[in-house]
Amino acid sequence: MDFSYSEEQKSLRRLTAQIFDDRVTDEFRREFSRSGAPFDRALWQTLAEAGVLGTAIAEEHGGTGLGFTEICLALEEQGRTLAPVPLLATLVLGALPVQKFGTPAQRAAWLPRVASGEVLLTAALEETGSGDPLVPALKATATGDGWRLRGVKGCVPCGAQAHAILVTARTGRKSVGVFIVDPRAKGVRVEAQATTSGEPQAQVTFTNALVSAADALGDPLQGEAIVHWMVERAHVALAAQQVGLAAEALRRTTAYTAGRVQFGRPTGSFQAVQHRLADAFIDVEALRSVYLRALWALENDVPAAAEVAAAKWWAARAGHRVTHSAQHLHGGLGADIDYPIHAYFLHARQIELALGGATPMLAKIGAQLAAGAVSPLT
Repeated sequence: MDFSYSEEQKSLRRLTAQIFDDRVTDEFRREFSRSGAPFDRALWQTLAEAGVLGTAIAEEHGGTGLGFTEICLALEEQGRTLAPVPLLATLVLGALPVQKFGTPAQRAAWLPRVASGEVLLTAALEETGSGDPLVPALKATATGDGWRLRGVKGCVPCGAQAHAILVTARTGRKSVGVFIVDPRAKGVRVEAQATTSGEPQAQVTFTNALVSAADALGDPLQGEAIVHWMVERAHVALAAQQVGLAAEALRRTTAYTAGRVQFGRPTGSFQAVQHRLADAFIDVEALRSVYLRALWALENDVPAAAEVAAAKWWAARAGHRVTHSAQHLHGGLGADIDYPIHAYFLHARQIELALGGATPMLAKIGAQLAAGAVSPLT
């Protein structure tokens, strides 16, 4: 396997980093968090004009025809800067599945408008009381004119802002389907949810909401593979964000401890501080390694259930440890909610718990090992 990046990929990373750096300063982020706006629309339009939103969209639909790796490079830069835009929701949860599994009509209806920044997409994968997105409780019942949805989804990223939501539902005793739902349709109620990180999320309630057969993504009676495909890429995308976030939190902490003087010496010269920073560095690089391994496997169509779970486990644990260390080594400043490092802590926690925290991921890895699907040394 080759983890080196092509010149095209390096150029995309530099472009995305420059766009984020020019806009998302610490002062901007602090003021934006007080504005109440769900996301930065001006930045979103800039990303569209630069071609970033069309990264994994085919050229025939206005994109650049690149892939998931390129999206993850942009997500790393978003994690580094905490840029307030719905990249993961729209590109990973929405556009990628439509690109992969959608009909020609579905692709033509949504993908060009994603690339242009005109619409936001997202997916409703999580439910209260259910820890496995592959086993939804929300029920879809076949009718003469399509399907009727009943149930509740929670923690839907940008659910109140999205123009369409990909909804997973149980279509039979052992079958699952995915449906493209208009959040403004009759029988759909969207309620904004407050999050500690400030990320816009929503609870979406379906009361016999009618979805036409044309809005099913793939075969609604055999959609388990689609859901699995979506969840795996969501886990790796979250790991990508956490890599950028944790590395930046560590960089800021290293700079702070190098300049903060106590007892006549920089705090970074104390052995206990050095050990804490060294542990954080190991965590960041371990997360980077397993994330790249999982990303490579997905891009090359290699079965990677254990690798993906390991990437999300490291995203949960490493993100938790690194940002806690960053807060502690900043002393009193680390507890100041207006100081930048606190925002990194809150976002890391959001990523840690999204679509399953460390414990469910560990259970998935154990199940793979018990089934003999992966070697303990892999």
